Amino acid sequence: MDFGISFPQTQIGNDPAVIRNFVTTAEDLGFERLTLVDHILGAKDARDAPWAVHYTIEYGFHEPMTLFAWIAGFTEKIQLVTANVVLPQRQTELVAKQAAEIDILTGGRIVLGIGVGWSASEFEALGMNFANRGDRIEEQVALLRRLWTEELVDFNGEWHAMSDMGMNPLPIQRPIPIWFGAMADVAIRRAARIGDGWLMSPRTKPDDVMRAKIELFHETAQASGRDPADLGIDATVFAEDRGPNEWLSEVEAWREMGATSVTFRTSESGFAHIDQHLEAMRKLADAVG
Repeated sequence: MDFGISFPQTQIGNDPAVIRNFVTTAEDLGFERLTLVDHILGAKDARDAPWAVHYTIEYGFHEPMTLFAWIAGFTEKIQLVTANVVLPQRQTELVAKQAAEIDILTGGRIVLGIGVGWSASEFEALGMNFANRGDRIEEQVALLRRLWTEELVDFNGEWHAMSDMGMNPLPIQRPIPIWFGAMADVAIRRAARIGDGWLMSPRTKPDDVMRAKIELFHETAQASGRDPADLGIDATVFAEDRGPNEWLSEVEAWREMGATSVTFRTSESGFAHIDQHLEAMRKLADAVG
């Protein structure tokens, strides 16, 4: 099992020196992945979902693709994982181009984590259809993979069409790995059918509910002619008001249930200063050894 760190979007602020220090500290401590939440717009008040209280205009969100392109310039080995880009509210071809560029700049270190999103208000503001996002994301994934692996693409789908067009340069990874953020059963099945991995909702615990969902993921993969062992499953462990013993106990519970990686999340843990985030990272790294 490997360990990643979640970028504390809503708490890190806008100082490039602070952002750079967080990322380089994570890499130096041996964290293997850096994950980054995506939100383009925030509303004045919480709406659309119970957890929307963390996604109002009061909270800052750095744009993942732009930030990763910058981070590429001062990192050497940490994997950069969007977790998750809300793909159906973005242009597929532009995401393909951006991800390919980051892959080139990092020497093949990007993983495109994607999701259908939950904020109808954000979709509406961006002029995108919230209702068909599940079907549309499947077509988007098919087009992304062709754009990353073929010099010229002919594509005629319900929402995308092109003839003898392609991207130059192509990414190093052909195709770039695509992981799905998913919680609903229909999304978990989609991840198992066409994804390279599953980023489980951070708001879950290693209980019987999640055990059943992991079984659903494995069963769907097998029914689709895929080997579940080839697909990753990422769980989240929050720092909160706890220490290394409790963190590692939860890690072990996730491992026993089938998770292949864990993302350590210092956000939403009651920390008031970035130094507390860094200290929690160091404690986990020391405990893991």
